[in-house]
Amino acid sequence: MHAFSRSLARAVKNARDKMNLTQEQVGELVDTNTRTISSIENGKSNTRMNILYPLVRVLRIDPNEIFYPETVADSSVKHQLRALIENCSDEEAAALLTTSESVLRVLRKQNAGKIEEKKSLSPLG
Repeated sequence: MHAFSRSLARAVKNARDKMNLTQEQVGELVDTNTRTISSIENGKSNTRMNILYPLVRVLRIDPNEIFYPETVADSSVKHQLRALIENCSDEEAAALLTTSESVLRVLRKQNAGKIEEKKSLSPLG
């Protein structure tokens, strides 16, 4: 099994489970059969674009899970944050961007201070 087949299989199965859908229901939604969905989830399918595209969209799979699985953290918090942002208007997203940048600056400054504090308390520091 190719690495991309494993990541696709994992992403489809996880997304389908999260949405509480059966393989048959997913097959109906993407206009294919249960056997095709099963083959994809088992990494035994060389999936064509006419199936892959609607599958990713219907199951709301982040394409990075398939193409760059090593960069996708298993953080449900990050996934929730992405989903929140995807459902924002441009105006809301702009406000969140400004706020997020400010919050990150403060958090990173606090974290840097803690690291410096630990260094100064270290017998080697």
